[in-house]
This record gives sequence, structure tokens and C-alpha cells, in this order.
Amino acid sequence: MEILSHALGALSPMNLGLALLGVAAGIIIGALPGLSATMAVAVLVPVTFGMTPESALIMLGAIYTGAIYGGSYSAILVNTPGTPSAIATTFDGFPMAKRGDGDLAVTLSTLASVVGGLVGVLALLTLAPLLAQVALSFGPVEYFWLAIFGLTLISALSEGSTLKGFMGAGFGLLLSTVGVAVVGGDIRYTFGSQVMLGGIETVSALIGLYCIPVLIDLVATPESHLKVNEEPRGIRLREGLKHAWVGKLNLLRSATIGTGVAILPGAGGSIASLVSYSEARRAAKDSSSFGKGNPQGVLATESANNATVGGGFIPTLVLGIPGTPPDAVILGALLVQGFRTGPELFTTNASITYTFIAGLFIATCLLLPLGLLIGRYAFKFIITIPKALLVPTIAFMTVIGTYAIRNSVSDVIIMLTLGVVGWLLNRYGFKPSPIVLGLILGPIAEQGFVQGFLMGRASGSYAMMFFGGPISLTIIALSILSVFYPIIKARRAQRRHQNGADDPQQEISS
Repeated sequence: MEILSHALGALSPMNLGLALLGVAAGIIIGALPGLSATMAVAVLVPVTFGMTPESALIMLGAIYTGAIYGGSYSAILVNTPGTPSAIATTFDGFPMAKRGDGDLAVTLSTLASVVGGLVGVLALLTLAPLLAQVALSFGPVEYFWLAIFGLTLISALSEGSTLKGFMGAGFGLLLSTVGVAVVGGDIRYTFGSQVMLGGIETVSALIGLYCIPVLIDLVATPESHLKVNEEPRGIRLREGLKHAWVGKLNLLRSATIGTGVAILPGAGGSIASLVSYSEARRAAKDSSSFGKGNPQGVLATESANNATVGGGFIPTLVLGIPGTPPDAVILGALLVQGFRTGPELFTTNASITYTFIAGLFIATCLLLPLGLLIGRYAFKFIITIPKALLVPTIAFMTVIGTYAIRNSVSDVIIMLTLGVVGWLLNRYGFKPSPIVLGLILGPIAEQGFVQGFLMGRASGSYAMMFFGGPISLTIIALSILSVFYPIIKARRAQRRHQNGADDPQQEISS
């Protein structure tokens, strides 16, 4: 009953208003390329200093929730992830939009985000101390193998040639090594340029590789960007609910994956969405439809995305270890308010903690009406705006969004350069997703490997360090399965096809 009384504090008019404002602002910011959830939270932290701790945390959590969801708008409508965690949403979201189902894709994204967000908040409320111990079990070696596992998902996610997917990931890994080394401080591949010391900024590269090729194609092709239906169909909520009910196991599985991955500090929503998408594709009866506009692909990625919000708060609140980058900013705001993480948050400061969790629950529920409303007008705006206005508008947002990350003109130049390179590579079958995945996972893999190597040298056994732990062996087994499963599945399908062609009954009937 005490927890319930604390949670009722989130229903005050002030806290409800802040949650509503935060979700709306987060959706709009997340939909703009370059303006990530981390930036949205960081910019508005000073605004919260004059608020009570409960109200400040509710507003920041609402902004975070809205921004993670908002990234799906541009991913679906212009094939440009608004946030890194929306990368996998482009796989099926944009093909749906191109065939005229963009409104349905936005509705599916909204429903999946609400389900995933609620699962993450429920895990935060009930399992926080228990699940936080999982994060403590992961050392540098486990993070190295986790990054390798993320890279092996390319074999299941590659569109067309798997070899080209791995080559693209290798290019992304090479880009991740530019600048000062994660461990040791060595300077690499800067070619004497001071600009390159800071390395390739991930969001800038994401904008360049995804957005610039789209802009070039928009200018180069005379036809409409998206298919326009003569009869407007609204938000298509009933149809979306039908798809969600059919894929209910997919939704819950993806939300569970998102929560579990978010508990591991530094893993983030991009890995969670890719893993959940891979699992949805692997479990589907017809995996060939994924990447061509399968609604279940959108449900999987968006459910995992928003589950990382609640899941990421588990190590943040219990251990003081940020699960995701926005969690690090919110943790800073928490410390400024004079509160320490750990058991104190659930005992001495229980009123603030449970009020915040209840506010996060309310903010997730508010995603449904706000997301459907904003998404409907966003879809209508994108399909009706002329190309002559759409292209300069998106180009302006990409430049401003890239510049705002580090206030650097050099990042804008790097973004434009990678965009042209990405467009050229795309013409030869190299997709941007493996490149971005390699760029994101590169620092995690490098730091884990170097630290594990140093620990192995100190202990006198590299093999025991990298292959001696049960968690490491489990992740290695999953990585091997991820690489070879598509090959085995393709060979089985080919063998069934050959057996069917060689069937004498079939020959007689023909």
C-alpha cells in the first residue's frame, strides 16, 4: 500500500502535465535526424533544476520515452533513423511506406512501443535488484563477445549478399578506429589532421549513411517519394491491433530481449532492436518477407527499442551504472538533486523512486494517443509536401542536427562525405546498416578485447580468460548459431525444393 501511495503522486496535475509535455517534445525531437534522445535529455536537464526531484525525473523520463519512439517516424517515412536505436525499423518500415502502408507502419510502431515500454517499466518495478546482478556478471571479455555476437547478426540481417554485409561491417569497424584509441590513447588514421582526433561521431555517420543517399535519390528520380493513396485511411488502428494480436509472442519476446540487453551497460537500443529483429526473422515461418515490408519486423524492433527505457534504468538506479547514454544524463540530474543510487533509492527515497516509476508508466501510456495523433499528421505532411520543399528541409535538418552534436563544422563535412560514399556503396549492393553496426560495436569490441588481453597476460592464460567463463561460452555458441543458421536454413530449403522436383508422382502428374 505504501508503494501505491507513492505512485499516486505521479497523478498530480503538475506531474501529468510534465509527462504529457515531455512525451510530445521527445517525439518531435526524436523524429528529427541528429537530435537524439541523449541530446534531448541533456539540453533540458537545466530546466529541471528548479523542480522537485519527482517532477524533474518524470519530465526527463518522458522526454527519453518519447524520443526513442519518435525516431521511428523518419525511419519509416524517409528511411533515415531519427535515433540509432531505430536503425532496424528502416528494414521493413520504409518498404511498407513505399507501398502505401506508411500510416499502418506508424500505428504498428506506436502499439509496439507502448507494449515494449510497459514491459520495461514492469521489469524496473519488480525485478530491479535481481536483474541488476546480471550486469555485474559481465566483464570486459563478455562485452567483447557480446559485440562479436552483434556483428554476427549481419548474416541474418544482410539484404542480398551476406559477404557484402560482412565487408560493410568491416568498413564500419575500420571507421571506429579513427582517432584516439579507446584504451591506451594511441592516435590512429588521422593523417596528421587535428579534426580526426575526435574520431567518427556515430550519429553523424548514421545521418550521412542513411539520409544523404535518400536525398540524392529524391533529386535523381522524378516519381513520388512515397505511394499516395487516393482515399485517406487514417491511423488504421483496427488493422494495427490485428497485426499486433497475431504477433503477440513476437512483441513479448522482443520486449524481453530489449529489457535484457538494456540491463547491460553500454549495449543500448541499437543492439536490442537488431537482436530482436533477428530473432523475429528466425522464428517466422516465412522469413523471406522480412526486409520487404513485413509488419512483424516493425513490431519486433520498436517493442525492443522502448523496452530499453525501463530496462536501462535498472542498473542506473540500483548500481549507479548507466544502462544507456540517456540514463547517464538522467543519473547526473539525480546526483545534482542530492540523491545517491543503490538500496537507498528503494528505502529512504522510496517516495521519489516509485513516483518516478509511476510517471514513466504514465508517459508510456501517453505514447498511444500522442503517437497516433502526431504520426497521422507526420505521414500526411511527408506524402503531400512537394519534393522541391521536402529535400531542402531534410537537408537543412541533417546539417543542423549534425552540427549540434559537437558544435563542429568538421562533423558536417564528415557526414556529407560518408553520405556520398554510402550512396556509391549502395549502388554496388553494400547497405548502410552493417557499416553503422560495425561503427557502433567497434569501440565496445576493442575495449573489451584489449582489457581482456591485458587481464589474460596478467593471469598467464589467454584461453581461460576468453573461453573459460560460462557467459562467454554461451555468447560464443549464439554467435556461431547466428552465422551458420541462415546457411543451414537455405540449404534445407534448397534440398526440399530438389526433392520436390525429383518426386516421381510430381513428374507423372505433370
